Amino acid sequence: MSSERQTLTHLMSLFKRHGHRPRTELGQNFLIDINIVEFVVKHGELTRDDVVLEVGSGTGGMTTFMAEEAGHVISVDVDRTMYKLASLATAHFDNVTMLHEDALRNKNALSDIVLAEIEKQLAVSPTRRLKLVANLPYSIATPLISNLVATDLPWIRMVVTIQYELGMRMQAFPKNKHYGSLSVWLQSQCEVQMIKQLGPTVFWPAPNVDSAIMVITPNPEKRARISDRVFFQDFIRRGFNFRRKFLRGVLCSMYGNELTKPEVDAVLADAGLPPNTRAEEMNVEMLIDLATRMQQAINSKI
Repeated sequence: MSSERQTLTHLMSLFKRHGHRPRTELGQNFLIDINIVEFVVKHGELTRDDVVLEVGSGTGGMTTFMAEEAGHVISVDVDRTMYKLASLATAHFDNVTMLHEDALRNKNALSDIVLAEIEKQLAVSPTRRLKLVANLPYSIATPLISNLVATDLPWIRMVVTIQYELGMRMQAFPKNKHYGSLSVWLQSQCEVQMIKQLGPTVFWPAPNVDSAIMVITPNPEKRARISDRVFFQDFIRRGFNFRRKFLRGVLCSMYGNELTKPEVDAVLADAGLPPNTRAEEMNVEMLIDLATRMQQAINSKI
């Protein structure tokens, strides 16, 4: 594996030749520690059955590492210069698809073009499975991971570098300041592990915050507890908008068109929850149970 593309000297020289400067508004912070690049790829546990999604191609340094291990790599970058540089770096690989796209169609959905390419590559063999391995731009990390979990794609692993605080949110527990809808959404269906904290100096330009490498794997048994994932995702997203307010008032506001206040009270009573319960106090199992009961109460009136 060649480390040239990931060194600070090479990147600065490359950018100078192309008249490009890192775009902070796109979260362009490039990994310049080759050991970290290798660490991320190693924990991707890549095989020839893997279709790898990389969002944030950069100059293609990590892309080439993964192309040597994976069946196919789909690398996406919204910046035209990065797309061109990564395309040049990966031109000699026949198992890399470069996409000059925004990976998101909107904050609640992945790009149709990206989804189509994933499905195309998965269809090559019934043994193929999807992995997300990437140094993610900070601004896209939450919606990308959340929306990938929401799909029915056969993804089996994510290894991503993200902002450290976001990593803390992903694995936070009730009554913790980081605990929120993202914590619940991921923990309700996945195993979430922070495997390494990274200081700013392993990136160029150096961000003002620490980062973390996270490993996320699906847990089918956990996922099976959720009867309707679309309803549950909406339930926790809206519920945690008012995480410190009493749950009764929040639910009455959320479902005022479907349920009366006495009906909401009945759901809470059946769930064994006092009216002054707050969303931030409830663990994942309690929230799944309450969402299921709320949906059943709504459906019973249709």
